[in-house]
Amino acid sequence: MTDAPETVEWQGRQVPVWPMRTIDYSRLLSQDPSEVDKVVKACLEEGYFQLDLDNIDGRRVLEDREEVLKLMYRFFEAPLEAKNEYGLIDSHLGYEPVGNRTGAFGAGTKDGYEMLKVSRDEIQQGSPRVPSPIKNSGDLRILERAIGGCNTVTKVILSALSTGMGLTGKDRFENSHRNDRPSTTTLSMMHYLPAVKTGQDKIGHQKHTDISSLTLLFSDQWGLQIRPPGECGAREMGFVRPKPGCAFVHVGDSLRFASGMKFQSCIHRVVPFNPTEHRYSIAYFLRAEDDTMFQDSEGRWVTAKEWHDQKFKAFTDPPVWQALAPKSMILGGMKEDGADDPEPVAPFVPAVAKETLVQG
Repeated sequence: MTDAPETVEWQGRQVPVWPMRTIDYSRLLSQDPSEVDKVVKACLEEGYFQLDLDNIDGRRVLEDREEVLKLMYRFFEAPLEAKNEYGLIDSHLGYEPVGNRTGAFGAGTKDGYEMLKVSRDEIQQGSPRVPSPIKNSGDLRILERAIGGCNTVTKVILSALSTGMGLTGKDRFENSHRNDRPSTTTLSMMHYLPAVKTGQDKIGHQKHTDISSLTLLFSDQWGLQIRPPGECGAREMGFVRPKPGCAFVHVGDSLRFASGMKFQSCIHRVVPFNPTEHRYSIAYFLRAEDDTMFQDSEGRWVTAKEWHDQKFKAFTDPPVWQALAPKSMILGGMKEDGADDPEPVAPFVPAVAKETLVQG
């Protein structure tokens, strides 16, 4: 799965479009042995795959995604004061304005997105802290259905991985992801603004691995880049082609640690493919119970909550501090080889904006 038969032009050069295995959700739900084997191989060898939800078992999740998108359009058009009513309540909960983290191209850049995060625990308990533009019964039902559906899908994947790895009883992965135990599981809604609005210092989403056990990611727009793992480290950053009716699934740090480093964790970032467009994505981050213990790639024993908080702090630290952190923090211990961008990346200024600047 590491050959890239396809390329796409981006910033004046040809960039790989990396292939992904496609897993059929209906067959996985039925614990079809061949599909279970396929998803285990995807996690052992790549750390990511496409999940085909365009079937009787997954179509409701796709419909919920459409309703969440409508909610996002309305929410992100609201005044900043309303969106930021609570601010960032906790690292997995609340609103983050544009520019809180390092951008896609390292030191000197900030992220180019705003994000709203809704806690699964709070939705389940019926007391979610969400900003007033969407704090109404209709929108809360949309969020509840979406979180419930995503939770079911990711638990089905976890169960299949447990079975495929021969785990039994308390050792099964899903037994550290019980619904009634506190966790930082969250639904994150991201709005990437056009480069003409953010300027050249607020671009994309920095390279990282996810804190989660599994990430279920919905986006119909180009922009996600991954670095496939290899014997000598990860390969060149390349795009992933969005596939209708599918979601991206990434293995995160917690599941990699829980597998004894057998599973790969997906190195990825988000860049402006079309710098003139508004880009929207929805990510469900399934995370282990807060008190779950695992050994990280530095050999430390940490709880899932400790790992989450430490890594989130690293995300928001200045690049000079990130450089001082253990290598395992941003990339979860995954190895790399070579530069992210073999050639310098040109400024993301749309042609119309360039003409305006020249005239000015």
